Amino acid sequence: MKKRIAFMTRLYSTCLLLLAGLSLMAPLASAQAADCTTKIGAVLPTSVDWGRPIAATAQFAVELYNESGGVKGCDVEMVLRDTQTDPKIGVDAAKALVDLDKVPVLIGAVSSGVSMPILTSVTAPSGVMQMSCCSSSTAFTDVAREGKTKGLWFRTFATTRNQAAIAAKLIKDRGYKSVGIFYKNDDWGQDIGKLVAADLETLGIEVTTSAAINDAQPSYRAEVTSMLKTGPEAIYLALYPTEGIALVREWLSLGGTQEFVAANSLKSDEFRDGVGMQYLEKLIGHDSAPPRTDSATTFVDMYKAKFSAEPNGPGLPNSFDAVMISLLAMDAAAELEGATIAASVPRVTDPDGTPIFPDVAGLKQARELLAAGENISYQGATGAVVFDANGDVSAPAVAWTFSETGVEEAAYYPLADVDAFIGTLANQ
Repeated sequence: MKKRIAFMTRLYSTCLLLLAGLSLMAPLASAQAADCTTKIGAVLPTSVDWGRPIAATAQFAVELYNESGGVKGCDVEMVLRDTQTDPKIGVDAAKALVDLDKVPVLIGAVSSGVSMPILTSVTAPSGVMQMSCCSSSTAFTDVAREGKTKGLWFRTFATTRNQAAIAAKLIKDRGYKSVGIFYKNDDWGQDIGKLVAADLETLGIEVTTSAAINDAQPSYRAEVTSMLKTGPEAIYLALYPTEGIALVREWLSLGGTQEFVAANSLKSDEFRDGVGMQYLEKLIGHDSAPPRTDSATTFVDMYKAKFSAEPNGPGLPNSFDAVMISLLAMDAAAELEGATIAASVPRVTDPDGTPIFPDVAGLKQARELLAAGENISYQGATGAVVFDANGDVSAPAVAWTFSETGVEEAAYYPLADVDAFIGTLANQ
């Protein structure tokens, strides 16, 4: 009996030691898991219908990267905050991500009017790399040339210089002799409104007047009435869906023309349904476009498999590429610090590097090449991405129209054709 009691006592003591060891190991295992999660930040307009797919596409890119092994073997967590397309809210969201979440990379924002204050007051001063999918204002080029971005700014969306030229080409090709311009009263809207007006003047097309449109006005009747008095044959719309819907409804109710040319910001179901397809049958829009490459086609196939829908909304391929390039640069960087990551972007977008498509197999190969000291040429949803010294990219363009089921492509303009048309504007 004494032997049995002694055995049971030893067994009990052994169990207590094992349990104690496990309890000590559990926090350690949790700490290791937490230490092996790498955060990036994203500031995107998830409260609007066209912004949610942009955010979902960014998260899709993160999921693919994690499936391939993550950044330096650690899972990536994208901490997403809503900008509501409001500069103040966007800046507050970015500050929280930088100051509290300590992210070294920030994806966003969508609007130039939101991205600019984030860049100048948050990311550049904090040494955080910022990669925007959908900000096109040429003001960023000017800021970069002045050295104020500190080399931390990149965007996967073509500038308004390209966008404005295609808008002018569509207006010219339709034979309009006079055009009125409504533009959103922010950095992006002011920039593209000014450029389109200048291009139309160069082409000999009259701009009857340009009108700045502010957010959340109870009515745009004053602006519409003033524009109607100038009698334009067509209207150019550089607006977002919310104010675009309200303004176009008032325009139509007062007898305005249905000849519309629209910026890519209105390429959404929200705008089409809010105005009514029957009033938008003559509308033609413009957007930057993925090149006709295998990588762009593969992205469409991957997107459809993931979301059971075509990637028709604005900024979707650009969002995918913005995240992928950022994560590859993080893997290429010696340390996860904003300036070091930004300095590694050329290593993953090197035209002379090994071509890589960001599916799971391609991402695994990319990490092996980068670890071996080799460069890669990222081939993504927008093609082979190459940034210039200001963090800008060029892109082909597309003309689009609305249909009952979504958006239809009306014409495609290769990059060489876009550049050639811009050249004619410069020479006139």
